Amino acid sequence: MGTKVKPYEAEGSKKEQVQQMFDNIAHRYDFLNRFLSLGIDKGWRKKAIKMLAEYKPKQILDVATGTADFAIATLEINPIEVIGVDISEGMLEVGRKKIAEKGIKNIRLESGDSESLKYEDESFDAVIVAFGVRNFENLEKGLSEIKRVLRPNGIAMILEFSKPKGLFGVIFSIYNKTLLPLWGKLFSGDKAAYKYLPESVAAFPEGEEFKGIMKGLAYHKVADRRLTFGICSIYTGIK
Repeated sequence: MGTKVKPYEAEGSKKEQVQQMFDNIAHRYDFLNRFLSLGIDKGWRKKAIKMLAEYKPKQILDVATGTADFAIATLEINPIEVIGVDISEGMLEVGRKKIAEKGIKNIRLESGDSESLKYEDESFDAVIVAFGVRNFENLEKGLSEIKRVLRPNGIAMILEFSKPKGLFGVIFSIYNKTLLPLWGKLFSGDKAAYKYLPESVAAFPEGEEFKGIMKGLAYHKVADRRLTFGICSIYTGIK
């Protein structure tokens, strides 16, 4: 299962197009994240890390790590090792530069396919993903791979955009369809990338449907926590 929405009206698989898209916007990605979310995305990651701290993970895998913001945030809970994996070398280059500038020694960023992880079974205490699972070409395959590399009783934690309800949902939808693509094109030079964002959010199986997929893959204690009027959800499941 996976959403059929792709970034570009062109040939190529969703995976290939997502890789191209993130390579295209990597140079402005961090700035646009802060600007377009008014900095709220930092708070979402902090809440997630606070929840993750209860499990005291020592080996952490950050899937679809991008520029490594989530991986870096985990340092607050003192892991021994954090590995970030992503298909976009452009995003990884930005992340590696950030890590080097901060003098971080226990985070390693590697190129790799989130839906075919190169790590051994039961290698990590926690696997985290921030705003990446909706980009999976095959959602169930990606979630299965996350479960495979988790140790028994390890936690999968997934941050993803949701669809807020009510009046705020209407306002959010208008913003996503008008201002977000406009500003995205202005600052990144890639209008399609920021048109794809709201389309991929709209197509994503959020809430109970997503939790149902996790339960169907034999994750236990599956739960979600909605943040900021339902713009973002933190999903958790235990192997």
